[in-house]
Amino acid sequence: MPITANRERAALPGCVALLLALPALLFALTTWQVVADGPLVRLDERLSRVLVNPDRCSELLADLGNIQVAVPVLAVALGYVAVRRRRVGADRWWLPVAAAALLMALVPALVVPLKELTDRPGTPAVPPGTGYYPSGHTATAAIAYGSATLLLLPRLRTTLARRALITLCVALVLGASYGLVRRGYHWPLDVVASWCLCVILLTSLWLFVRTVTTPGRSQPPGP
Repeated sequence: MPITANRERAALPGCVALLLALPALLFALTTWQVVADGPLVRLDERLSRVLVNPDRCSELLADLGNIQVAVPVLAVALGYVAVRRRRVGADRWWLPVAAAALLMALVPALVVPLKELTDRPGTPAVPPGTGYYPSGHTATAAIAYGSATLLLLPRLRTTLARRALITLCVALVLGASYGLVRRGYHWPLDVVASWCLCVILLTSLWLFVRTVTTPGRSQPPGP
């Protein structure tokens, strides 16, 4: 067991670097292509024409990225985690919850300037306008459901329950992403860019939560 734990700790910096560097590079590439109207944008537009087929199902899936849907889910999860951590006497019990709430609040602060910078037009399925890159609805879904999952995972006792929660989170984010593209609210690259941005943000949140909730350092072990 100690050998395994040591190996996991040794591999952690490399995994974290990959989770931060790879999406950052991909985000930089897609943003450059959007601003420069490069060949990746033309490929993106052709792919969109194949995928777009507005229907009621895609509309409902896209709604998973609405603030009115995603943020209340996160609020319930944060409330539960706050109560549980305080009940077990965790040191600085409020820090992980506050960090997740702050991350959610940062989404528009990051996405809106990027929309103005890139000034990308929408698909033919939406009224004429600009500011579609990156997808704010995708970012809202990824941060809300992803943050809730990161904070709830340590509360689950079984591997099956943790896998089910991760699967549900992935399904919600992918469902919202698919709905946005299928309905024509966003180009595929808009969604991919938000994925990249959110991987960086959620990795940062995970590192912070891992630091402040490590037993023996920031809180006593608890259920």
